[in-house]
Amino acid sequence: MDTTLPLLAAVDLDAPVAWRQGEAISARRFLADARAESARLPGAGPMVNLCGDRYRFAVGLGAALMRGHTSLLPPNALPDTLARLRGAHAGLYGYTDDAALAVTGLPMLQAAPMTPDAATDAATDATIPRLAADLQAACLLTSGSTGQPQPHAKTWGQIVVNIRAEAERLADFLERPTLAGVNLVATVPAQHSYGFESSVLLALLGGAAFDSGRPFYPADVAAALARLPRPRMLVTTPFHLKTLLLSEVALPPTDLVLCATAPLSPQLALQAERVFGGPLVEIYGCTEAGQVATRRTVHGETWRTFGALRLKRETDGAQERFIVEGGHVAEPTPLSDVLQLESAQRFRLLGRANDLIHVAGKRSSLAHLNHHLNSIDGVVDGAFWMPDEVADGIVRPIAFVVAPGLGAAQLVAALRERLEPQFVPRRIVHVDALPREATGKLTAESLRRFALEKLGAVS
Repeated sequence: MDTTLPLLAAVDLDAPVAWRQGEAISARRFLADARAESARLPGAGPMVNLCGDRYRFAVGLGAALMRGHTSLLPPNALPDTLARLRGAHAGLYGYTDDAALAVTGLPMLQAAPMTPDAATDAATDATIPRLAADLQAACLLTSGSTGQPQPHAKTWGQIVVNIRAEAERLADFLERPTLAGVNLVATVPAQHSYGFESSVLLALLGGAAFDSGRPFYPADVAAALARLPRPRMLVTTPFHLKTLLLSEVALPPTDLVLCATAPLSPQLALQAERVFGGPLVEIYGCTEAGQVATRRTVHGETWRTFGALRLKRETDGAQERFIVEGGHVAEPTPLSDVLQLESAQRFRLLGRANDLIHVAGKRSSLAHLNHHLNSIDGVVDGAFWMPDEVADGIVRPIAFVVAPGLGAAQLVAALRERLEPQFVPRRIVHVDALPREATGKLTAESLRRFALEKLGAVS
C-alpha cells in the first residue's frame, strides 16, 4: 500500500499553477523553483513562512515539504508573535520576501528573487515529488485568549483529502469536470487557513492557478481579475465583498465567487451573483477541522458537508455540542458553533456557542443580529457588542455602525422591522471603521477593546 501522496495534482506540467502580473507560471517552473529553494534551506526546521507574495509563499511551502520541514503559519508577523514561536520551536527559521523583516534570534532566509523562465529547459527534473501521508506538513496558528498562538497541525494526507473534496465540489458548481484551467484571485493572506486552503493548495492539489498578489482596494481586485483568462474565481470574505460591491468599480465577469470567515447575508449574495454573473458559494470551516461544508447562499440556509465528513450532536445534561468526523478529520472534533442538523451531512448554522446572548428572557446570537444589521441598505459595516455590565443590571446590546448616510433613528427603525424588541439596540455608535483583521475577521477581544475606547471606558 502506497503511503505517499504527490506534491502536485498537475497532469500537464506546462499548464499554469500561478500568475504574476498577467504572466503565467507553469507547474514545471514551480517545481524547479521549489527544488532550488529546498537546497538553500537549513538542515532542520520548522519554517515560519512569512511571504506576502502568494507564489513565493507557495515555493517556500513546496521547498519545506521536500525537506520534510513543517511550515508554521502564524496569524501575523508581529515581533511578539514570532518571538513566542521561536521560544516554542527549536530550530525555527523564517522564510520571507520582505528584506526589512528581522526578529532578534530568528534566522531569516530571504526568498530567492524571481527570474524570467528559470530552469524550464528539457533538462529540468519534472518528476513530481511524493510526500509521506503522515508528514506534518503545516501547523496553523490561531491566537488564544491568552495571546499565545494555539497550534493546529495538519498532515499531508489530511490536507490532500480536504482539498480534493473542495476541488470536486467547486468544479460541480462551475459545471466542469475539474478545476484545471480555472484561475483565481484571493483577497485573503496565504497564512490564514482559508487563504492557504482555497488559493495556494487549491492550485497545487486542485488543479487551479492563483494570482500571486493579494489585492486590497476594489480597483486593484477588479484589475487582478481582468488580467486572468476565464474561467476565473474570486476568493474573498463578506467584508471585502461588501466593500467591493459598494465601491461601484466596474467588475469583470467572474465565474465563481468563494466566500468564508463569516456567514453572508442572502441579499449580498444575490447582489454579488448579479454583478459578477456567476454563483456565490460559501465555505464553512474552522482551523481545528479545516473546511467542513459549502452552500450556495441564494439557494437557502442549508450547508452540505464535504466528501465523507459527518456531523453528530452530543449532549451532557443541559450542554450540547456538535462533532465533525470522517474524511480528512483524523479524530472526532468539536465545533464552536450551534447547528441545526437536518442529517449527518446537512445542517443550518445558528451561531457560535460563545456567541449566544440572553436579553430579558430571550435568546439570540450576535451573528444573527450582525446579519440583520449589515443587510440594511446604507450600512457599510456593523457589529453588535454586549457590555460586560450596566448600572441597571439589564445588559442590552450596543451597535457600532459604519453608515455615513444613516442616522441612529433610521437604523433603529430598520432593526425594529427585523429583530425582536429585546434585541433592538438602545444605543447606536457611528464609527469610521471597525478593527477588522486582514482577513476581514472581527475578533471578540478586538471589538471589546474598540467598544470600551469608543464609549470612554477603561478596560
